Amino acid sequence: MPPRIPSRTRLWAAAAVVALGFFVAMEITAHRYGLPGPVGTQLREFVYPPKSGPLLYAGLALMMVVLTWRQRFVVLGTAIGIDLVIAVVRWTLDIKVTHGHPFGNGALWVIVGCAVFALTRRTGPDRVLLLKGVGLGLLLVAGRKTGDTWLLITAKSRHLVLDPYLANADHALGNPSWIMGRIVTATGAIGFNFLDTIYGQLAVAAVVVALYQLRNVGRERRFPRHHLVRTFLLIGLLGPAVYMIFPVVGPVFAYGTGTDHWASIALWSPQIPSDGHWAVANLWPQTPPPISAPHSIPFDGVTPRNCMPSLHTAWATAIFIHSRKGPRLLRYAGTFWLIATLCATLGFGYHYGVDLVAGVVFTLTIEAGLRAFDRGWDRSGVRLTAYGATVFVALLVSYRWLPVQMAEYPWLAGPLLLLAMASVIYGYLRTVARWEPAPAPTRAPQPQPELL
Repeated sequence: MPPRIPSRTRLWAAAAVVALGFFVAMEITAHRYGLPGPVGTQLREFVYPPKSGPLLYAGLALMMVVLTWRQRFVVLGTAIGIDLVIAVVRWTLDIKVTHGHPFGNGALWVIVGCAVFALTRRTGPDRVLLLKGVGLGLLLVAGRKTGDTWLLITAKSRHLVLDPYLANADHALGNPSWIMGRIVTATGAIGFNFLDTIYGQLAVAAVVVALYQLRNVGRERRFPRHHLVRTFLLIGLLGPAVYMIFPVVGPVFAYGTGTDHWASIALWSPQIPSDGHWAVANLWPQTPPPISAPHSIPFDGVTPRNCMPSLHTAWATAIFIHSRKGPRLLRYAGTFWLIATLCATLGFGYHYGVDLVAGVVFTLTIEAGLRAFDRGWDRSGVRLTAYGATVFVALLVSYRWLPVQMAEYPWLAGPLLLLAMASVIYGYLRTVARWEPAPAPTRAPQPQPELL
């Protein structure tokens, strides 16, 4: 009789098959629209200057959590050495790096090399642990590539966007994007560049928190049950699916001049293409749009439909949650990154206020589901996950079919939106607090008998 395969092994095997099928489907879909797929783009970065140089080294850092300190120095030195050799070859052949970063190839080569080393030179638990580390690093990079492809597909496949619906619903919150847009504009290039750095380096902040959570993997030879990387990847996997259902480009594009606004302030513009000719009107950030009967509007085929929900808000919320058990400096950094990200998403005009509300609920629902899965789906876990999903769907339904009513009665709709989000936050905090093990009571020292 063949040995029984553990259920956890079967689960990991099924997840690997699903992930492989997903990447193949994304590759085929991308080529159907004439776009580069995530797999092909990643393979090019073995030789060509990578677009995600810092992210490749962040993936290498995640992989190194399973190594000893000596192995980490060897692996990092090898990656840097390969990058230096490639740089010398490009300099010798007079190859200019006009697109992408001049480094990062070495990190990718070393990650794949460690996978080959694990399959050929390691056995048993050591092989499994090293392959998990390699998978963790590659998933971070592959998730970024897949997300970029998702955004391009949303622009090519969703010709109509629903911005007027969210613009109406946003009146219930007082049009926060218009308010923050004027504040960021008033700060000029300094404020813009500061927030843009925070906004663009969200993945680096996530890696810092993840490295803290996984700092003991190399010594304990096992991963913790729950960590930030799982939440990050699941947010990036599920979020773009909602983009396809609720395509929105954001106020700076639908009601403004796109990146031209920031080009005139900061002397350069974010790398999001749009010529501003598809906008309904040039209102952002000076004048909030009037309340009117919403309708879908056509938009260009290059601007991503990536507003609902705000995944930057979702990821920043996840960083905030997972930094709570770290040292004081990490907790402060998590709080700062969340606040700065919220200011940037609104101030740059990339999102409406209602997007942020949905993003918070989206993250807490995913967090609840992952934690409930680890616990075995008891009643409290099922109830919390189902409630979060119900609130998230209710938000989407209200944005789509009740935006005018929300705009006409902001004193009622606004507090209800915030109350719905607060109820999910409260339910998450209360449920997770019951799941956490209670600290063992400290025993008072017993008085010692006096010696005669």
